[in-house]
Amino acid sequence: MTNLAAAAAEIFTPLTLAYIVLGVLIGYVVGALPGMNRTTAIAVALPFTFAMSPAAALSFLIGINKGGAAGSAVSAILLNVPGEPSSVVTTYDGYPMTQQGKAQKALKVALIASVAGDVLATIALIALARPIARFAIGLGPIELASILIFSITFIAAVSGESFFKALIAGFLGLLLSAPGIDAETGLPRLTFGLLQLYDGIPLLAVAIGTLAMSEILVQVDQGWRGGYAKRPARVDTGNKGDTHLSGAELKQVTPAILKGSLVGSAVGLLPGLGATLASFLSYTWVRQSSPRKDEFGKGAPEGVAASESADNATVPASLIPVFAIGVPGSLSTALLMGAFMMHGLTPGPFLFRESGEVVFSIYLGMLLASAALLMVGMFGQRLFSMAVLVRPTIIMPVIVFLCITGAYMEGGGMFGVYLMLIFGAVGYFMKKLDYSFVTFVVGYVLGPMAELTIRQSLILSDGDPAVLLDHPIAILFLLLAAFSIWRFSIAGVRSSRGPDQQSIEAKGGNN
Repeated sequence: MTNLAAAAAEIFTPLTLAYIVLGVLIGYVVGALPGMNRTTAIAVALPFTFAMSPAAALSFLIGINKGGAAGSAVSAILLNVPGEPSSVVTTYDGYPMTQQGKAQKALKVALIASVAGDVLATIALIALARPIARFAIGLGPIELASILIFSITFIAAVSGESFFKALIAGFLGLLLSAPGIDAETGLPRLTFGLLQLYDGIPLLAVAIGTLAMSEILVQVDQGWRGGYAKRPARVDTGNKGDTHLSGAELKQVTPAILKGSLVGSAVGLLPGLGATLASFLSYTWVRQSSPRKDEFGKGAPEGVAASESADNATVPASLIPVFAIGVPGSLSTALLMGAFMMHGLTPGPFLFRESGEVVFSIYLGMLLASAALLMVGMFGQRLFSMAVLVRPTIIMPVIVFLCITGAYMEGGGMFGVYLMLIFGAVGYFMKKLDYSFVTFVVGYVLGPMAELTIRQSLILSDGDPAVLLDHPIAILFLLLAAFSIWRFSIAGVRSSRGPDQQSIEAKGGNN
């Protein structure tokens, strides 16, 4: 109760409340812009949070995350262009509703489902994070090292088309965290004589370059190739009867919202699965259990509700691993985990004991962000839907300017800007060649913790693998890591070749 009272005094101030609303507003607008996404917005906004208190900064960034998840439905419904991959499922029924003159109704269903899924998953975060953290406190370096190994392999397995490419990207991220002062010897390593690298490669240079600047390069490439989506002449259908959501329709979509929230919360708990999988699973479940299956894909409001509730439920749920064991559940939470570190907070089970006031402040901030999301969406939905009319030639120079400014301010001057541009090019080619930048950034964020726990494990075990027999939890996660590698590499390659090709190869081998 002491922590809760202190958190309330921190959050319920005009400045902090303004930051929360501003974060939701920025996220919603960015999410509504085709090609932009919440991860880009978080990466660009990260440098501007240094002047804020930890509670205000994290609430602001989480507000961007929540607003971006909800705003991505705008372009999916109006343009049939999902703001993020997780909004692809929203286009199945959202855009047909627009074609039927029910765009505003579809936007209202998406907003209500987004807020409901967000609130329910936030409650799940508050209820589950501390008990899981209490369990995690009893884990030693050997268990934590095995959990981190499993997390990287599992995220690599589910975050890209090629498991091996994703795993390579993850190891490159781990290698990227190595430059700096060695914690054990106190000597510089991999600094190449550059004093700027003694503190390691700046997080903001990596995050802004890999996520924001690379996305700008991809958008420019699409523009040269004529790949931009056509902007509509107007967003108001003019049919007043199709702009309101009746009580009967709200009752009709409520089961879909509850199912989507449940699926999104469960998927968000597992690192690496992401909102896209949650949206597909929720949509499939709601469609299969609906007595009106034939209407799905033709403008069913339940389809929009199922997709958006699951998408937004993964946002708070993916923070549960961050609070409990210090492992990011998604790319956006990896950036939020970096924000924790930059403000002197250590994500993981000791966070509740060392910074209980900040944790409760974040809880209150997340609930207020949900309320702000509803307010911003209801009062500004028609206005924000006009964001799809903004030309990329206006948006992109502004984002480039913010990227350079952020990298210069918090990345060590022009050295940070040069690094940001380098990682922008790296991120561009990673996207083009289908190397998972998700595992790349997650590997970079987890690098110091992985190195520390593995070193401690080697010291405690004296290099003897038999010590693992006294740590069954570590054995379990190492087996799960081995299963992930087998299932998504060897077995995945065999299944992709098909039985006919396998039989031909077997005959060729026999001959």
